Amino acid sequence: MNATIIARTDTAFTLQIEVPYNGSMLDFEEALQDRLNEAGVVATAEGLQLFDTDGSPITVGPVKFTSKGPVEKDYQTPYGVATLARHVYQGPQGGPTYCPLDRDARIVVSSTPRFAKMVSHKYAEFSSPRVQVDLEANHGRVVSRCLIQDIADAVAAAAMVKEEDWSYALPKFDSPPATVAISLDGTCALICDDGWREAMVGTLAFYDADGERQHTIYLAATPEYGRAKFLGQLESEIGRAKAKCPEAHYVGIADGASGNWAFLERHTDVQVTDFWHAAEYLGKAAVVLYRGHPRQKEAWLEEACHRLKHDVGGAGWVLKQLRRLARERPRAKGHEDVQRAITYFTNQWGSGRMDYASRVAANEPIGSGVTEAACKVIVKQRLCGSGMKWTEGGAAVVLSLRALSYTPGRWEEFWAKVDRWGFPVAA
Repeated sequence: MNATIIARTDTAFTLQIEVPYNGSMLDFEEALQDRLNEAGVVATAEGLQLFDTDGSPITVGPVKFTSKGPVEKDYQTPYGVATLARHVYQGPQGGPTYCPLDRDARIVVSSTPRFAKMVSHKYAEFSSPRVQVDLEANHGRVVSRCLIQDIADAVAAAAMVKEEDWSYALPKFDSPPATVAISLDGTCALICDDGWREAMVGTLAFYDADGERQHTIYLAATPEYGRAKFLGQLESEIGRAKAKCPEAHYVGIADGASGNWAFLERHTDVQVTDFWHAAEYLGKAAVVLYRGHPRQKEAWLEEACHRLKHDVGGAGWVLKQLRRLARERPRAKGHEDVQRAITYFTNQWGSGRMDYASRVAANEPIGSGVTEAACKVIVKQRLCGSGMKWTEGGAAVVLSLRALSYTPGRWEEFWAKVDRWGFPVAA
């Protein structure tokens, strides 16, 4: 054994390790990592013993439990497998056993909390085979894909169970947020039984008075009919934001899909059609209207986008231009891209959601780029790899972990709550 405990006091213990010299620095570092892992296993086993009982009977509710004696269990740690004999209890009528050490040390399945935190964070980023490779290559840990999946499932289940009970703190802002932009969008993922289905993403982006983004909360949910669960989660986040930032101006931003506006109208002071979607419609129409005249097309598109963004009533001017050009240009009559642009602007401008000049003057966002990026980063990058197909439960695990880890500060806060109140889902 290259790592041994050589001294103990009431408050600490001393660990000694032997590290061999080596002619190659890389080989030396590899050997050092191995010895440090050995030391970590010894130290973790020592630390786990602090959470065990002395074997005396215990009472849980009205039932008295007695120890079956020390029973060995292998605990997965960041350093290796720590084997420990700990007291396991059972009631007088038999039935399920109970281990105080597992409860008090916050064991997740068979993993220590630090290892569960490490594995679940890695699984949020890439597939279980890649997590397996990463753990062996970078941490000297050889674990099964099954264990990786079990740990990730348990952590995600805890996060989902407690998403209503555990509120997460906003960061300390240098200045109070002046604007909170609320946006939601969908993107498709391949679900085993249903084919391509729409997963939902929502964001709450906090901006200061100068229009600089201060913080973003990310939410994501697996495909569901009606989106009720996802909208309930988003509604809860909005309620907490309003309680902490009651003076902020709440702006709802979406890409124009009719299903989003009813929700945003209930929760925001003003609604805005994503400027970049509007510009995209204009760009496609301009290609048809000025086919064969690229310079005229670019000049007209630049003026139209500028007026749309900065002029009061700019959307009305653009709509008149589209209608006039559609009448005057023979090739544009009835063309799908031109008619789509006219319909889009008619619907969105008529609903008052294209008042970009007012939003720009107030240093408020006019685009849903934060949410568009979240669709790609939170959902597409992880769920839509080559050959990937998901069960709804498997996708829910990944999206829950990614939403936690990509929201600044929330991952650490989640684990602080686990450390304080225990792991809320039985392994």
